Amino acid sequence: MGPNVVHNEQAHRYELWLDEKRIGLAEYSSMPGERHFVNTEVDPSFQNKGYAADLMREALADVRANSKDKVVPVCSYVVMYMKRHPETHDLLKGSIEEAVAACRWPGV
Repeated sequence: MGPNVVHNEQAHRYELWLDEKRIGLAEYSSMPGERHFVNTEVDPSFQNKGYAADLMREALADVRANSKDKVVPVCSYVVMYMKRHPETHDLLKGSIEEAVAACRWPGV
């Protein structure tokens, strides 16, 4: 069975599950009309297998389907993901160029 993404609203995060094990998460903080993605992580033993991309794809799809929030990518991975996926740019508060400029990680 493939990975499953669950929105844990009480904890303000999206969780990535594989079978019965949580292997990743994307944490966010909320402000009126905004969702700030502040941290994304995948268990080291599951990295480099595309799971972080699965997590962000599903998290952003959920934002699109179930809220009117705009996304503020604070986490460098979320900035990178959104930069590589222009179909997500309509979710951004501001432009992708602003998100890249604000990112603290120079590799973005």
